[in-house]
Amino acid sequence: MPFHDYMEWVLHDPEHGAYGSGRLSIGPRGDFATAPSLGADFAALLAPQVAQWLGLLPAEGPLALVETGPGEGQLAQQLAEALHAGWPELARRTELVLVEPNAGMAQRQRQRLHACPLPVRWTAFEALAGAPLRGVVMAHEVLDALAIERIERRADQWCRQRVVQTGARLSLEAGEPLDGPALEPLQSLGLLPLDGSRPPGWCTELHPGLEPWLAACGGALSEGWLLVIDYAHEARRYYAPQRSRGTLMAYRRQRASGDPLLEPGLWDLTAHLCLETVEAAARAGGWQPLGSCRQGEALLALGLAQRLHALQQEPASRLAELLQRRECLLRLVDPAGLGDFRWLAFHRGSPVSGQAPRPQPAPLFLSQPPA
Repeated sequence: MPFHDYMEWVLHDPEHGAYGSGRLSIGPRGDFATAPSLGADFAALLAPQVAQWLGLLPAEGPLALVETGPGEGQLAQQLAEALHAGWPELARRTELVLVEPNAGMAQRQRQRLHACPLPVRWTAFEALAGAPLRGVVMAHEVLDALAIERIERRADQWCRQRVVQTGARLSLEAGEPLDGPALEPLQSLGLLPLDGSRPPGWCTELHPGLEPWLAACGGALSEGWLLVIDYAHEARRYYAPQRSRGTLMAYRRQRASGDPLLEPGLWDLTAHLCLETVEAAARAGGWQPLGSCRQGEALLALGLAQRLHALQQEPASRLAELLQRRECLLRLVDPAGLGDFRWLAFHRGSPVSGQAPRPQPAPLFLSQPPA
């Protein structure tokens, strides 16, 4: 079968998929850790940016904070609590909307969010298209889990990789040659060489799910912002000659592997994003790019250094807790880890009229979308 189908099944099959069944566990003691799983500081730093965006929308009518692929529900819960505590007027108008296609994960989210301070519901982008929302969409470590096409150079052509079963053994083999339409997005952006400059066996990824996902997300939002937080590279790095095995990785029990065929349905599979293809897909879906930066830069702009300094003023009786928080804050900006995540902001809808008070510290991205 094509690798794209294999990745979709092993992640999202309702009974056997790692996410579909709810088998994967997210956190320092789970299969892999995310920024929200390290504590509430990440959401507390992000909340002023979210609140500013919500505050720039029309002063009347309901608002929505939408999270897609909410994982364990930690970020949704923490952001809801931060908005309720810091921006009560906004919180009274804001509904928490979770877009989770995997029933196993949704069940865990319901358990966590049973006492959420905001009204909460689960839905799908398609269900929102008839009555789109105004608000902010969060996509934290979501797009890297969309099923990819894995392609391989063979002789003078590009081929789709396929997963082949021989007895009890799975292997990756070059399948049918790619046709023009499959390569057109990369050709039009000048990202992937079509000549013989890549040796036989050189592999990389295509992201056919990006454009339909961003279009569906756009259809669910009449006006507002999308924040994508994920591992990503510029095209020159993503498709560099030395990156001969692409970016595809598998994770389980805090271990990483380059073999995507290990114990299907038990490992998370993820592939980095290419910044240029994300932006092109976003524009095709009606989104206006606002800017991007690394997570370390974003969190420092939003007050991480001040938060670190404030820990020094806390009583020594809480030393163990404070040292743990300090370690987690530093992990968020570690350039060799979570600090290398990319933050990409997008806007859709009418330009905002009027002014809204700027939160402190100053937000990272544009305070208003371009006209």
